Amino acid sequence: MHSIRTKIIVLTACAIIVATAVATILASISIRDLGNDSSNQILYLMCETGKKNLDSYFDSIMQSVETVYSFAEEDLKTTETGELGEHLDKVKSVFEKTAKNTVGVLTYYYRIDPEFSSDEIGFWFVDIDGEGFKEYNPTDINLYDTDNISELVWFTVPKYNGTSIWLSPYYTDTINIYVFSYNVPVYYTDGRFLGVIGMEIDYDTIVDQTKNITLYDNGYAFINDSFGNIIYHPHYDIKSMTEETKPTVPVGLLSESSFITYKFEGVEKQAVWMELDNGMRLNVTVPTNEINANWYNLIKYAVAIAALLLVIFIALTFQLAEHITAPLRDLTAAALQVNEGNYDFELTYNGDDEVGILTHTFNKLTSHLKDYISDLNDLAYGDALTSVHNKGAFDIYVREIQNRINDTKGQLEFAVGIFDCDDLKSVNDRYGHEKGDIYLQTASSLICRVFNHSPVFRIGGDEFATILQNEDYRNKDELTAKFERKSNEIRAKSDGIWHQVSVAIGIASFDPNIDTTVTDVIRRADELMYENKRSKKAIRTEENAPT
Repeated sequence: MHSIRTKIIVLTACAIIVATAVATILASISIRDLGNDSSNQILYLMCETGKKNLDSYFDSIMQSVETVYSFAEEDLKTTETGELGEHLDKVKSVFEKTAKNTVGVLTYYYRIDPEFSSDEIGFWFVDIDGEGFKEYNPTDINLYDTDNISELVWFTVPKYNGTSIWLSPYYTDTINIYVFSYNVPVYYTDGRFLGVIGMEIDYDTIVDQTKNITLYDNGYAFINDSFGNIIYHPHYDIKSMTEETKPTVPVGLLSESSFITYKFEGVEKQAVWMELDNGMRLNVTVPTNEINANWYNLIKYAVAIAALLLVIFIALTFQLAEHITAPLRDLTAAALQVNEGNYDFELTYNGDDEVGILTHTFNKLTSHLKDYISDLNDLAYGDALTSVHNKGAFDIYVREIQNRINDTKGQLEFAVGIFDCDDLKSVNDRYGHEKGDIYLQTASSLICRVFNHSPVFRIGGDEFATILQNEDYRNKDELTAKFERKSNEIRAKSDGIWHQVSVAIGIASFDPNIDTTVTDVIRRADELMYENKRSKKAIRTEENAPT
């Protein structure tokens, strides 16, 4: 005959065992799903971050080449076939300014098709050592040799395709460097093919960006083109391979799905891919067993904790059991929040036991995820038209300056410059927005050249800003005078109204006696700018008044 005490103990033990088993199974499933989801998110975020970094190079090159092409196309409308030399000189000047404001440019060129003109061959500038662009004699790549020209893919592919194109990496034999290039075909006004405008970037620049994308112990990133040919892979020396020996990606990686499971060299892997702006694919891959190891260990911890809790529950009262299970419930609730995409919580349990270890591990995991997301949210963006920083970047920079003011109790030297383009609306109305864009680009280039040690931002349609520190801050008066002088020189030398930029300027220095925030300095700089604008308008009115 069993006593009631025994029956209660057995019943309670069975209930605890069943409940613990169910809880362990549910926790294991949640942890497994969370581990898989978290790993997928990490892969996705790594791939997205890498894509943005790579696209920043590719997009800046494409934007710069298209800008030069637009200028060349417009200039050809008024260029006779016998005036190609003058046309090339104009394009060369624009190319020089554009290349200096473009990150990562190795070479730029404008080559004329020998079938169009036997007098002009174009130009080619190279910056190998980072000390500035130098003009190379392009005749060492003989466009007049019909046998040779077929090998010049940067020339022949855009010519016969008739469209702008990124080319797979190739060697530039003259300087013996492996490069990517973006090329745009140029046509004369009568539709005849005239030549090619293009830029090249060093292959190693893209490699350095890609090889830094690593995760877990053996995760890495690689790039392939749209045909499956591998452009860069850490396991292959692509530059030393011929076209016949270059590897292709495993068939599974050509799937349309962004999340892929495949095998490489006998190892099962998971990957995420994204298409780059130049049409290539960035792949981030990691062995499946490394991904599974994270949630598998978490499940082992959960099972071990459940077993320990089971012993404690049986030995102690239900009241003590409630105390023991509280951290596990918090952890489960946190797992569900993470599974729903909410990372704004805090697990405070810090006991020196398995639950504490699991809590600490979980906190670290969610902290890493928050850091990845925070890094993406903190990325600064550039202005597509002028290639300077945009309003979002300006706001971030202002916050950083404000934090430094707060940290130094106002002991900070800086000034804010506000610029506003005069008569932009008139240019847009009379000549079209395309000329207005040239007006803005010319104004932006002028500001960048004069204040070349300070960040420049486009904060409105025709309004720019800069923040002067260090050398530019000390020389702000000289720079202001130089800005006015350069503005006058541009207007005197330029023919088109859209090149004759007139920019009002206002520069205000931070004064801790009257300024408490950066916004105060910006407001005073804005007032000085409008004062300068009114002064210019008054002078122009007086000059144009009848005598």
